[in-house]
Amino acid sequence: MYELKTKETDNSVIEFIENVDHPKKREDAYQLLDIFTEITGYPAKMWGPSIIGFGSYHYKYASGHEGDAPLVGFSPRKAKISLYFAPGETKREELLINFGKHTSGKGCVYINKVADIDIDVLKELINQSVKFLKKTYPDPQK
Repeated sequence: MYELKTKETDNSVIEFIENVDHPKKREDAYQLLDIFTEITGYPAKMWGPSIIGFGSYHYKYASGHEGDAPLVGFSPRKAKISLYFAPGETKREELLINFGKHTSGKGCVYINKVADIDIDVLKELINQSVKFLKKTYPDPQK
């Protein structure tokens, strides 16, 4: 059976950020940490070795594949900073028009540095993603 690689861990978010090689990328990571924490209201948790995630949801696909993932998150990687939003969220493309310098994939948006983007649009992207995932994958305990 498929084993999920990206699971929530007890590793320290601050320790992870402190080990980011590039000083400017480390500074950006702290700025993103503050923004994501403020907007989501969730504490930051490490997911796998390099993703800082906020909140979580449980998904189950028609194929039977299921697992847990952060509602939103980011990772200050060597090449670019990866921002993780909900895959399939329809308003994302509309918001990205005014986001600033970025590239994007299925669930990720890649930026070089925080200075390249509009922080208000980032906050809206975070909000939209959290809303979308909570609606799409409601918490069964509620």
